[in-house]
Order: sequence, then C-alpha cells, then structure tokens
Amino acid sequence: MSQLNDLPLSVLQFYTTASYPCSYLPERLARSQVATPSHLIDTDVYGELVKAGFRRSGAFTYRPYCDSCRACIPVRIVVDELVPKRAHRRSWKRHQTLVATQHDLHYHPDHYALYLRYQMRRHYGGGMDRDSREQYRHFLLPSNVNSSLIEFHEAQQLRMVSIIDRLPDGISSVYTFFDPDLPGASFGTYNILWQAKLCLTLGLPYLYLGYWIKQSRKMAYKANFGALQGLVGGRWEPLSALQGCSGCK
Repeated sequence: MSQLNDLPLSVLQFYTTASYPCSYLPERLARSQVATPSHLIDTDVYGELVKAGFRRSGAFTYRPYCDSCRACIPVRIVVDELVPKRAHRRSWKRHQTLVATQHDLHYHPDHYALYLRYQMRRHYGGGMDRDSREQYRHFLLPSNVNSSLIEFHEAQQLRMVSIIDRLPDGISSVYTFFDPDLPGASFGTYNILWQAKLCLTLGLPYLYLGYWIKQSRKMAYKANFGALQGLVGGRWEPLSALQGCSGCK
C-alpha cells in the first residue's frame, strides 16, 4: 500500500502466509502479510508499519492480507478529541484505587497465572487458555521496539497487566489481561482510558487499538469510544464514515 513507500524497503521483506482459520469470523479463512527480518524492525520502522495497518505479536509483525475479505480495519483513537461517555466515566471512577507501575518486559509467575485465568474465563476453548509458559513468553515478551509492561495493583493485589509500545506518534496497545472474576469491574474500559491519558501526558496524538471488525462481538467495545479513526484504502478516516465499507467483499 502507498504508506509503505515511505519505509526503508531495502531492509525489509514482505511475504504472505498460507490460509488459516480466522480467529474472529467463523468458517472464514484468513491470510497475513508478514514483515521481516524482525531484528531490523526498530521503533521508528515499526511506527511507520503501524500507520500502514501492521501489528506485532512478540517479534512477529503482520497485517491481515486476506484474499476476498476486508473486514479487519486498523483503528486508533485521536486522544485529544476523546470525550468519555457516561459508562466510561463510571469505569474511571470505579477503578481509581488501581496503582499502575511501569516495567521492562519480563516474565513473572503471577502474570502468567492471571493470564491463564483471564483466558479460561474470557476466551475458553480458543486455544490460548492452554498456553504453556513458553507460549506465553513467545506471545508477549519478545520485542525489538520501545515496549513496557504495566502492572495494575489494588490493595497489593494484581488486577491487570498491559503490554504497550511507545511509538513516535502514539501508544500501541499490544495486549491486556485482567482479573476476570471481580464483580462490577470494567478493567478493559479503564485500561483504554488510562492509555489515552498516558498519550496526552507524553504529548502523543494517537492510541492504536489494533483491528476492529464490525461483525465480531469481541471487537464491539472499540467502536464505543469516540474520536476513533479507521484505516481503509491507505487513509485514516473517522470510523463513523467508514462503517458502511467495513464488511467483507
């Protein structure tokens, strides 16, 4: 796509994977375009890739590249235009007792235990609920960019862990998992608001949230945030103007 023309393509190669079952739309097949070699994708290069719709899983940098489907839309929040809704304000108030601490990426058994509980309650049967320690490490801890692990504690109890990347123009929300059993909690909503506030503090304009799929209930929460832009045809536009073209072709 056109945005890739600004990258130092002489140091990167791109290949397309074979088809595999789609994680979000049942009975669909998906493919990905992968950027390599991973050790040359530093923070600046990765920032340009993210603007072109790429994401990372560990050291694996990819974007959807399906043959006949365009349902996955990269989305980002324009943080200085974000006006929290009533439910968002309730979530923010509800979790003011959370204490956030920032760390380098590292393995901790408490993180892994919370990750498994989260996967079992929220994504049971999806495969990740049986991830080994090595699979967990491979998924979340390798990084060649400016990454951080944020712990959220409440009364010395670990409630949530979030992996983020700091890019030249924003924060990329890599993955978040949290206590799935606390009644009345809305950790996911609070976390997005917290990351948006971090962007404002750092003077960064965008919070990148990965992909949004109109037909996927798992993705619906992203569309609840205002000031959301989607990337279609190489251009970032307000999501409200793009929803008519967000389905599969």
